[in-house]
Amino acid sequence: MLEIIRNLIIIKAENEQRLHEQLAKIKAGSEITMLSSEEIVNLIVQHIKCKNSSRLPVLVVAAAYASVKDLIGEQAKDLLSHQAADRQTGALGDVEITLLTEEDTITCYEMKSKAVLKTDIEKGIEKMGKHGSHIDNYIFITTEPIDREVDEYAKSLYREMGTEVVVLDCIGFLRHFLHFFHRRRIQFLDNYQELLLKEPTSSVSQALKDAFLALRVAAQE
Repeated sequence: MLEIIRNLIIIKAENEQRLHEQLAKIKAGSEITMLSSEEIVNLIVQHIKCKNSSRLPVLVVAAAYASVKDLIGEQAKDLLSHQAADRQTGALGDVEITLLTEEDTITCYEMKSKAVLKTDIEKGIEKMGKHGSHIDNYIFITTEPIDREVDEYAKSLYREMGTEVVVLDCIGFLRHFLHFFHRRRIQFLDNYQELLLKEPTSSVSQALKDAFLALRVAAQE
């Protein structure tokens, strides 16, 4: 048991040392190289392609809102555990957005690492029905191709519900955001990095954190 604990302490120290070294390189590189929006998009695309990356689209959206909340008057609620089921927490989805001055959710993002199905949308409608208060937007973010019939079904719900339901491509969302808020692109990248490193390893592995830092160092060279 003592040997196991000793090895765990050594591994933790090695991870922290490697993290500090990479962060130092990133800070030094940031003072020399200002990444473009498209370079940031490419960096995130490479990161999402890594193994066990299903949590990353959640961080993309949360980082985007954190970067412009003072401009748009909206903010993301604190993220819940990746393992926590919505039915257990009472959450509407993976990222919930409120006005800065209010607590009620006005926009909800549901992330899917697979193609969004009609049944996924129906589950979202069910959750909104149980939620009680009105939701302006219920947005599905996917890293897979969007089925046309599913897309049309989502769009057809507005007149019935008064809520915009839409399916968006994760990278398309990110690209539009970074170009629309071009002057906040580095804030986005810094926020994404901060959220990533704060995630427990049960949600984002150490290897996935290391991969991002290595990708950012390489992008800034």
